[in-house]
Amino acid sequence: MDPLVFVVAGEPSGDVLGGALMAALRERTGDSVRFAGVGGPAMAEQGLESLFPMSDLSVMGLIEVLPSLRRILRRIDETVCAVRDLDPAVVVTIDSQSFSYRVARKLAPAPCPMVQYVAPTVWAWKPWRARHLARVIDRVLLLFPFEGPYWDAVSLNWVEVGHPAAAAKVDEATRSAMRARLIGEREGPLLAVLPGSRRGVVARHLPIFRDAATRLLAGHPGLSVAIPTVPGLARMISAETDSWPVPVSVVEGGVTERLAVMAAAEAALATSGTVALELAAVATPHVIAYRANALTAAVVRRMVRIDTASPVNLVAGRHVTPELLQEHCTPQALADALERLLGDVDAIATQKAAMNDVMTALGRGGPPPSMRAADAVLELIAPSKP
Repeated sequence: MDPLVFVVAGEPSGDVLGGALMAALRERTGDSVRFAGVGGPAMAEQGLESLFPMSDLSVMGLIEVLPSLRRILRRIDETVCAVRDLDPAVVVTIDSQSFSYRVARKLAPAPCPMVQYVAPTVWAWKPWRARHLARVIDRVLLLFPFEGPYWDAVSLNWVEVGHPAAAAKVDEATRSAMRARLIGEREGPLLAVLPGSRRGVVARHLPIFRDAATRLLAGHPGLSVAIPTVPGLARMISAETDSWPVPVSVVEGGVTERLAVMAAAEAALATSGTVALELAAVATPHVIAYRANALTAAVVRRMVRIDTASPVNLVAGRHVTPELLQEHCTPQALADALERLLGDVDAIATQKAAMNDVMTALGRGGPPPSMRAADAVLELIAPSKP
């Protein structure tokens, strides 16, 4: 019987990674592989029937998670029981660090090899997590080139697979078609707005982003806004942006549509996260913004060990893209930073050159990260495992 790979993703970015990994596993095995686990639309396209809706796990923030804690704990137990019942050849948990670790800890000693795809950010905060993960995981798949030494220190096997954003691209025909779809005959710049993939994060940032876009209108009366989003948030975002003073197009879809919108825009305004790397991949100048719950922010500030929230700046080793966080995340500050990216030729060129360097560092030009990840997973599957 074909080996069963149990894959768990708890948020949209992990779902994209999981879908690409599943496709690569199919290719590597000649479609001789089965899947079970938890995921979203990208993983469903590869044949996964999720144990429960992935949205049950998409909660972020120390305070924000509390109302959902009972449900999340129940989902952890359901996932562990499914692994024990199905006896897979390997379990791959993707990102969603708290959920993934708790699943692995409850399974220990696990009945099969355990793989964590996307390492905890021990270089940023909570370095002790490396020791804890090493006790329950057999291999960790790394996205960034500087992470290896942190896992060598705890003797955990690791494989650097590269970041999937390095393989992202949008051809000119797709870019032009999306731009025509979004602005038609209107003149003026197109601003991509990316307020996050979680409902709470979106609700917190949309009013700030609306006011920033309103301020840009003075210098750019033909300004248009495009917001790519996942299906579960499209209706909410459409309702919230219906009264914006600029034309807003809400584009519902997956990573292909999101990348096309990014590529079609002159500049972008985004909450911090993987989306920054996607913007870098398609060479769209951007500003990163984030405002968390005040208590969550206070706790994080005491624990974090780095001075950047953008993975682009992290890989570059310097602030090549503006970051406006917490009290600095104001409509006027965002509008001022975006204004430079809409009119300052030198600022635009400098950011684009730095983003290209970041993509090279993350593996652009080499084997696709999904294929490297698939190879790293398949190495752990015993040939005799049914």
